[in-house]
Amino acid sequence: MDTIQALIQQSAGVGAGIAFGSAVGFGLRKKRLGSSDGLIAGSVFVTSAICGIVAMAVMMAITYVGGL
Repeated sequence: MDTIQALIQQSAGVGAGIAFGSAVGFGLRKKRLGSSDGLIAGSVFVTSAICGIVAMAVMMAITYVGGL
């Protein structure tokens, strides 16, 4: 259990950064184009949250395979 907590703590910044950056990018794209094509459930928030979760999971896997 300690390993999972350590991986989450080490990868949280990557997930938050990707979620914030993609929220800004997708938000600007939606505002300029005026459509929600390509967004999950038509939502910028949901799409950016999924991007952040996936990035965090990938970072956790890289950190785990590379060693703590």
